[in-house]
Amino acid sequence: MAMLSTSLSGPKSATSYCAPEFSGLRRLCPNSSNVNGNSHSQSFLRFCSPRKPLKSVVAMAGTGTFFVGGNWKCNGTKESITKLVSDLNSAKLESDVDVVVAPPFVYIDQVKSSLNGRIEIAAQNSWVSKGGAFTGEISVEQLKDIGCKWVILGHSERRHVIGEDNQFIGKKAAYALGQGLGVIACIGELLEEREAGKTFDVCYQQLKAFADAVPSWDNIVIAYEPVWAIGTGVVATPVQAQEVHVAVRDWLKNNVSAEVASKTRIIYGGSVNGGNCAELAKQEDIDGFLVGGASLKGPEFATIVNSVTTKKVAA
Repeated sequence: MAMLSTSLSGPKSATSYCAPEFSGLRRLCPNSSNVNGNSHSQSFLRFCSPRKPLKSVVAMAGTGTFFVGGNWKCNGTKESITKLVSDLNSAKLESDVDVVVAPPFVYIDQVKSSLNGRIEIAAQNSWVSKGGAFTGEISVEQLKDIGCKWVILGHSERRHVIGEDNQFIGKKAAYALGQGLGVIACIGELLEEREAGKTFDVCYQQLKAFADAVPSWDNIVIAYEPVWAIGTGVVATPVQAQEVHVAVRDWLKNNVSAEVASKTRIIYGGSVNGGNCAELAKQEDIDGFLVGGASLKGPEFATIVNSVTTKKVAA
């Protein structure tokens, strides 16, 4: 895994940064204003390709190892997870991919003790500081104690269902990194934010909250997950995903450093599956995936991991 040795002095102000034009989404139905970020209707959507090239963004493909994470969310039983781990253990995975899975907290120990060492373990959340009298929370120290190497922070379900804000998520990331846990830092916009042309603004605000808090970007993977595509079956087109990924990389270049922009892996999440991963992986700035439902199916998750071969051909 590529690691940075550069010590960052902190981000520049993002307020003066001009976002490139965004192709966006349009509604087909004039009465579809009741669609919100957590309840999506596919019949109201059509995807549009960019009207013109993004002249203000220069594509800078990442240099890190392809990264695929499986977020199992609040799914599974001891029996089903035993089967899933068996499928993962027997799967043939390309060697040049960093692979992690994030089981529910109560099954982390089971997965850690039965999953082969090829796949690392991530947690789905962590507390913002050292453990103590925080009922229901899990500390970074506890996660490390049971063998976790990564934690997912800023997922849209934590932001928009639980109510975590940008600054709180940034503080959680800083603490996890400070204790030696890698962070999968999620960003992404709601449907109404995309339709209002605010996709870049939202993503930049979320990025800035991480940048303002974290001590360095050495062990961070950014996951772009448009909220309207999570668990809906609607997936961003490869062009749309690349469009946001290159903008994120450009933001890092302008607000952190060119080295961080190049070395930070930016992965895509949002209804990724075995059928669409190959075309997405071909995009220059898509450095892997954060997978939801498809990660609960061992053979399909292996297909997504192995989509790195498409990346090699495209390169």
